[in-house]
Amino acid sequence: MRIHVTGATGFLGSELLGLAPAATGDRVEVRDAAAVLALLERVRPDVVIHTAYRQDGDGAREIVVDGSENVARAAVTVGARLIHLSTDVVFDGRKGFPYVEEDRRYPCTEYGRAKADAEVRVTDAAPDALIVRTSLIVGGPGHEPSKHELVARDPAATFYDDEIRSPIQVGDLASALLELAAHDVSGPLNVAGADAVSRAELAELVAGRPVRRAPAPPGRPLDCSLDSSRARAVLRTELRGVRTVFG
Repeated sequence: MRIHVTGATGFLGSELLGLAPAATGDRVEVRDAAAVLALLERVRPDVVIHTAYRQDGDGAREIVVDGSENVARAAVTVGARLIHLSTDVVFDGRKGFPYVEEDRRYPCTEYGRAKADAEVRVTDAAPDALIVRTSLIVGGPGHEPSKHELVARDPAATFYDDEIRSPIQVGDLASALLELAAHDVSGPLNVAGADAVSRAELAELVAGRPVRRAPAPPGRPLDCSLDSSRARAVLRTELRGVRTVFG
């Protein structure tokens, strides 16, 4: 199976290339539809795993929304299966219990709105695409730390104790994505860790000490924990919780 990874220099993308060294990860400007198509026509992948994104800053929305649509359309043109990475913050966290795949998107941040719009654009362009919703990605002991772990080591940082997520270890997520590349499944699928923890608890697990806590300010997503039981039913990969990863 020929796999192409967008965002191959990122935290998740580089993990995918490490687990699937035959995969391609040539860089391309995803906002340039012609360049994306030219690349996929050259590498002719069977599967495209689209991890490239920008959370904020200049061009973030165009990279997330337009870029995702460009990748989806190019994948369809070359006959490749698409796995598109999305996020738990397509929800606002006001539901009160874990989100399932059928729940209506209702983001409350600019990044969440961009990722929600990208899901719509991808589904319109590639109706058979698999849209993987995941959560905060961590490395864990013995692995290069993620940005979340680096922040957790700052004793001056404050962490929200009412913003709940389902963090996942990067190797678990990458292994799951490579498994899913061979599965005939489409539409949204939650692929996140087994533990629902606050950002404060995550920071304490990483740092091994108490951290400064505060409630999330207005406009932040709250309990965006994901129910990943549907993914667990088809995967051999264990989607460990962070209490296990850092235990």
